[in-house]
Amino acid sequence: MIHKLKKYILSTLVILICQFANAQNTVGTTFVTSDVYDGFTLLNIGTNSYLINNCGEVMNEWNSVYPPGNAVYLLPNGNLLRAGRVESGSSISMGGAGGIIELFDWNGNLIWSYLYNDENNRQHHDVYPMPNGNVLILAATIMTEEEAIDAGRDPNLLPDNRLYNEQIIEVEPIGAAQANIVWEWNIKDHLIQDFDNSKLNFGNVANSPEKLDINFLNGASGSENWLHFNSIQYDEELDQIVISCRNLSEIYIIDHSTTTQEAATSNGGTYGKGGDLLYRWGNPQAYQQGTAEDRTLFGQHTPYFIEPGLDDEGKIMLFNNGFQRTPEFSEVLILTPPTNTPGFYTIENESAYGPVSADYIYSDLSENPSPFYSHIVSSAQRLPNGNILICEGISGRIFEIDENENLVWEYQNPESNSNNTAVNQGEEAPGNNLLFRATKYASDYPAFTNHELTPGEPLEGNPDLTQCNNVLSQQDFEITDVNIYPNPTSGTLYIKTDFPIEELNVFDLNGKKMLKQKMTDQLDVSNLDSGIYFLVLKNGSNYITKKIVKR
Repeated sequence: MIHKLKKYILSTLVILICQFANAQNTVGTTFVTSDVYDGFTLLNIGTNSYLINNCGEVMNEWNSVYPPGNAVYLLPNGNLLRAGRVESGSSISMGGAGGIIELFDWNGNLIWSYLYNDENNRQHHDVYPMPNGNVLILAATIMTEEEAIDAGRDPNLLPDNRLYNEQIIEVEPIGAAQANIVWEWNIKDHLIQDFDNSKLNFGNVANSPEKLDINFLNGASGSENWLHFNSIQYDEELDQIVISCRNLSEIYIIDHSTTTQEAATSNGGTYGKGGDLLYRWGNPQAYQQGTAEDRTLFGQHTPYFIEPGLDDEGKIMLFNNGFQRTPEFSEVLILTPPTNTPGFYTIENESAYGPVSADYIYSDLSENPSPFYSHIVSSAQRLPNGNILICEGISGRIFEIDENENLVWEYQNPESNSNNTAVNQGEEAPGNNLLFRATKYASDYPAFTNHELTPGEPLEGNPDLTQCNNVLSQQDFEITDVNIYPNPTSGTLYIKTDFPIEELNVFDLNGKKMLKQKMTDQLDVSNLDSGIYFLVLKNGSNYITKKIVKR
């Protein structure tokens, strides 16, 4: 643990509400309240990766010679996994192109790199660290004109005379610069079409949602980069990979439990479908089960399964960019894929995959055009205390909202991707300060164990952290006129006080809110698991924290 438990709880559970809104703070941390989740945020900017605290102070930094390519992850052992952009060596070109994967230790030493970048193959956008130490890599490979036509592509939809196949490989790092490919999946093995009945994959698109129609272009011209996958995220519990396809405005789920041989077919694996799509959502017209009016997603990014133990666990969260929607605005969505048992997705005959609508939508339509809009990049992350971290990537803005969608933290990237030069506090944010993604790690994340975290200078020049430090360093106050009994308890907790209490909340040790109610003289905790909790009593603008134990 980096912080003592008391300090952690005080900063996480709102001991004293105090907002920070400094008109001079135009970059870095521009807004913060004590409701912000206690953790450190990881950013990729230019050739550098930064870990910052809630005041924007740099807690650690890693330096590469490559600009982003694009994803970055902090591993539980303190190493940093990063994709970089190689400027030459491949004929494959697209936004988000990368080509090299690097692994740094906590001190910034390069301990492994792997070049996946040649004339016919190129890593792009995302990688993912696997629990066994392997790395998933998202890549594009070349389908020649002959291969595309043999797969049923309409020759009139081949303006570039070739197509990009989207590929996922799993590699086992070897030595300092090598890897073994231990698993492979390719979308070209799972295509269908109803254009040319002389081809092997000719079939009924509407009755084959597990296949991708090679001639559906979602209104585009059919360029070689016809799919543009931009994210792969892995769920260990289900052994499934969630994919984002920007150009078709769909998300896909595939089975990772297959062998490479099974992944090229429609049989095998835990879910019995080989490498076919287990689930898809966002644009049912892509498989002839809807029209443009049924489309929900518009150039989305970073769909993933919310982790066990968090609010909405097992549901999918994503950033819906809203690109080419009228009007254009972005959203954060949380949805529940229909299943009969975990990982087995259900669909009615001759219909689209559900749900019809998301369980939760965050957007800002207070103005037209919307002030919340990023047509590219971006992400959203559910945090352990119920907050949501949102990266509005195009503007380099990160913000955090609580369960009532109140703003509790805002950070404006002060540094340019072009040259890693930051502006001074009080100046406007620089151009080209976009962020692909932002990820927040809890202050007790294992990566920080045995590593000294001493706040350094913020990225911006001439920083002013006065208000931020005031907000996040509030001290608890003692009020003795509160009697809570019996404590420990297995059922009802009685609360006796001589002064009015407006409401109470119960949090677990991770800062997740477990109970909330208006103040009464008793509280039923019988449904809580056994363990230590914190009871927070609100009295006007003050908060009183008491430890309780559930037997």
